[in-house]
Amino acid sequence: MHRPIILVACAALAACATTEKAPQDGISRARLGEKVFVDGPYVTPVALLEDSRCPEKVQCVWAGRVRIKAKIHLGSGVQEHELTLGTPIHVADGNIELVEVTPPRNNEAAITLRDYRFGFRFMGGDGPPPLSRVIRPQQRPSLSNPGRFPQ
Repeated sequence: MHRPIILVACAALAACATTEKAPQDGISRARLGEKVFVDGPYVTPVALLEDSRCPEKVQCVWAGRVRIKAKIHLGSGVQEHELTLGTPIHVADGNIELVEVTPPRNNEAAITLRDYRFGFRFMGGDGPPPLSRVIRPQQRPSLSNPGRFPQ
């Protein structure tokens, strides 16, 4: 009598279980306030700080930039960072980058905050190498032994 109910409950729970995966193109997209899985950490864009991109069909001297404030959810906690389009930053064991902002700017209509979508990519293990020694400006390698520093 109880077996059919248990089987139905198990099937329903299995349907709810999902595996977090980045999209086929490796870019995870989110709107402001939306938390998205980015191949390791979760990212929540929380504020648009700047959108000075050159509008479509306009020739500009400077391409402009986009800066956002985002929460990056790591296993150790949540960190807030400023991200600039095309500039990766080091977090955890890799780099996270804002790689895409849509829609493109145009001269015809302003973009509302709810229309923005931000694309992120995480490259694990590609962070800067750890520094084994801090080099002060007055320290220079010895000319007689280029790999050694005076003490």
